[in-house]
Amino acid sequence: MKKQTVAFSRQSTNLFFHILTGCNLHCAHCYINREQHGSNTLSLDTIREWLGIFSSKAKDTNLILLGGEPTLHPDLASVVSIAGDMGFKSITIDTNGFLFHDILDNITPNQIDFFSFSLDGVTRETNDAIRGEGCFDAVMSGISSAVEKGFSCSMIYTVSEKNIHEVTKLPELIKNLGISRFFIQVVGLRGESKNTDAKHQVSKSIWQDTIPKTAEQIAEQGIIVTYPKVFLTHEETFECAANVANNYFIFPNGRVYQCPLCEDFPFHSYEIINNALIPRPKINETNFFSLQIPEGCVMNKLIQPGNLSYDDNGFPRYKIACCMLKEELQP
Repeated sequence: MKKQTVAFSRQSTNLFFHILTGCNLHCAHCYINREQHGSNTLSLDTIREWLGIFSSKAKDTNLILLGGEPTLHPDLASVVSIAGDMGFKSITIDTNGFLFHDILDNITPNQIDFFSFSLDGVTRETNDAIRGEGCFDAVMSGISSAVEKGFSCSMIYTVSEKNIHEVTKLPELIKNLGISRFFIQVVGLRGESKNTDAKHQVSKSIWQDTIPKTAEQIAEQGIIVTYPKVFLTHEETFECAANVANNYFIFPNGRVYQCPLCEDFPFHSYEIINNALIPRPKINETNFFSLQIPEGCVMNKLIQPGNLSYDDNGFPRYKIACCMLKEELQP
């Protein structure tokens, strides 16, 4: 088994494209903030134009189609076709598993690289308490249908205090699902999650005692596992992805962020105006990226300081890594 920290790269671009913010669910930890991100559904023509902004680098760009729930978009199949014609390096659809508009019948496995399914509990009770009644059965059925039709599938599990107790049961749950990648995420204090009791991030000790071990057990099944590094020692170098890599988080109102922790605020780096990517004037998120503090990530300290800890002299016991820094296990 090979374990590596995935380094940031200027050669690769990740385009997280929210084609709508509408959703059939009301997940407790949802990061969408419609006041900041808009509530409109982008037209197919607009999506084509906005994808075109990045088409010159499409061969080096990973496209992730998001919502809300992207399969609610009536033209998603056409979006996939357009992106494929532009030659994007990879295409992923993130979904809650309900798979609207018969999307599995309207695209083919060779058109996308992954359907990525969200599951946030090993049991119906835990998952549906977070995501809504019926979600557990829907995602399991969705994965089964997608795998049967030949699609490559991955799963995303967002860890919080509400479901950390079931993490160790994940290897058994996914043993025969047929997925090839597994992503563990840490809950963030963003969007709708700020207004619920599901926002609690687990402690450093619980994270480190649970996540790496579970990730190894999943990887032993031949599944590639990716999870955030989260915590750095003082000897490890903090690096902000926005200074090193090319990540763009696009929302339906035209805002384009480089850091997901900034998405609750009008601090976006860019805005799409007249189908062009326009840098925003100061002050925007880019003004924070170069700041050096003992805690590591500036935005984490400002927005979600609860996962920091200080000694008796007020010095941080550890640093928080950039949220885009990942550990990856390859079987």
